[in-house]
Amino acid sequence: MIGGGARSVGIEPREYGVRVLRGIERRIDQFAAGVLHEGGNRLGNWFLHEKISQINSNYPVRVSQKPSSTFSIPLWLIWIAALGSVLAALGSYGILDNNEGLYAEIPREMLAAHDWRLWIIPHLNGLPYMEKPPLLYWLTALSFSLFGLAEWSARLVPALSSLCCVGLLLRFGVAVGKPQVGRLAALMFVSGLGVAQMSRTLMFDMLLTACLTGALLYAYRYSIERRPGLLRLSYAALALALMAKGLVAVMLFGLVGVAYLLPGLLKGGIREACRTWLRVDAIAVFLLIAVPWHVAASLVEPIFPWFYFVNEHVLRFLGKREPHDYYSGAWWYYLPRMLAYLFPWSFLLVGLLQRARALSEEERSLRCFLLLAWLMPLLFFSISSAKANYYLVVVMPFAALHLALALERRDYLARHWRAVPGILLTLLTGAAALYLVLRGAHLPGEPLILGQAPLQFAIWILAVFSMLSLVATAAAAWSRAGVLAYLAPGLGAVAALLVAINAVEPLVSNRPLAQVLQGEAANRQVYLYRNFEELSSLPFYMASPLHIVDSRSNDLYWGNKLQPNDLLIDGARFASAAAGGPVAIVVTERQMKDFRAEPYFPALRELQKVGNNTIFVN
Repeated sequence: MIGGGARSVGIEPREYGVRVLRGIERRIDQFAAGVLHEGGNRLGNWFLHEKISQINSNYPVRVSQKPSSTFSIPLWLIWIAALGSVLAALGSYGILDNNEGLYAEIPREMLAAHDWRLWIIPHLNGLPYMEKPPLLYWLTALSFSLFGLAEWSARLVPALSSLCCVGLLLRFGVAVGKPQVGRLAALMFVSGLGVAQMSRTLMFDMLLTACLTGALLYAYRYSIERRPGLLRLSYAALALALMAKGLVAVMLFGLVGVAYLLPGLLKGGIREACRTWLRVDAIAVFLLIAVPWHVAASLVEPIFPWFYFVNEHVLRFLGKREPHDYYSGAWWYYLPRMLAYLFPWSFLLVGLLQRARALSEEERSLRCFLLLAWLMPLLFFSISSAKANYYLVVVMPFAALHLALALERRDYLARHWRAVPGILLTLLTGAAALYLVLRGAHLPGEPLILGQAPLQFAIWILAVFSMLSLVATAAAAWSRAGVLAYLAPGLGAVAALLVAINAVEPLVSNRPLAQVLQGEAANRQVYLYRNFEELSSLPFYMASPLHIVDSRSNDLYWGNKLQPNDLLIDGARFASAAAGGPVAIVVTERQMKDFRAEPYFPALRELQKVGNNTIFVN
């Protein structure tokens, strides 16, 4: 057939076949153009979306990069550093007073009460406590039920949350084609001094950090890859973040998301953004996780909606929450604290003065996202009237990623720039040690730290750290380790912090006080004088809510209003109890003057002083 047709027009069969194939190809091109440009957009877009999704599912999106020929971080080093920073000596010191004592006692009461309502409306010292969602309490109660009541099991949730952040950073680095950036970010994050301390303290913020980090990282990947499963993972993590610390998680996610999408929104892409980000399946996942507890809490406690949504969120942000039990500060309050969280890695910021290579388009998008992911929360918390040292730990994974990306653009710094951070560390810590020696500051002589007074211990630690920084400087400049050499002073700072906390345990935890009460005052009814927060670990160790005389507690303020009780009593009722049986009352140092003026004081005698607290008995 082809041969006959070719001869009829006077050309060779082979050439004729080529022309036929080219004609068919032109017809296909014309058909495709008609489909795509003359009303067939839906079919064409569907086909392209399915093919791109199929490719992305097998091959994650890669951001172009200029790889370093020498810099490589082994995974085993990251995980050894992470496990050491987070888990080493996790239970070596007692539950800390104030926040950690509160959040350890609540899950203990959940387990002890055998009442499902306490799992909906948490109770603290026997009274309702609705300031925060219950995810941290539930997970800690699960830890207690599996491993028993212990310091390390109480801190297991924040520790594992920190390790989850490490895993998320590593996975994200691989997903965007920058595995070494992810590895360096994970290492800097988990070995930073402030992050390491928060990783081993029972508070909401590390759990929030893990959940919000997952939500934002999966959301960024969804913005690039458009795989619906990534959006569902993002919204699931966001719902868990909401259950970890409340609406602040949604607010931070929204601020970062809107800021990142703003250029497209300003160009009229609002409708497309809504179709992309408000998928029914993803929203359903979010609501399925987040809604049930809020509904149940509203049914169990009618005042919950006002207290939780208005008093704890809106009024706290405005500085009008009742009672006013939080700190305030200047707009720059968090800037030095961010540096402390990633210490000593934050000194690598000076290396950014080195000229960097040009960014690719994909890298610009990634850098913009990372910048907004830590900058928007920083602005939010800086504007808020309520401030606390630990709020900004939530941005540290993104700050670490951003710093690691900047270092990668500079090929992880030239030799002289790698040495500058170490030189600064050496000079600053050496100067601080010399200042303490010359000034001869008088610090409390007790308790001793490694057999030394606190002043001598501080001088010794600063001198050792200065020498360690000098060694790290040399290694950073002249060995293949490069900036990884600063891991040594980082882990050294974490170790020094642990030694110091263990040494001053009687000043920061009431575990030693509980041991005295359970021994020398075993048959006495225990009371606290006025202060609860400063003695908050005591109910955990006594395994029971405690009576408080003339309470000044902010954390028990609403619980006392909502529930009639005999736990918070006045001085007359305590005097009556002391006249009727054996009692012991714990008084903090700063309340001692007022306590000695009480009419029932003459009937008491001092039993023992432990740390800053004194036990009196009748």
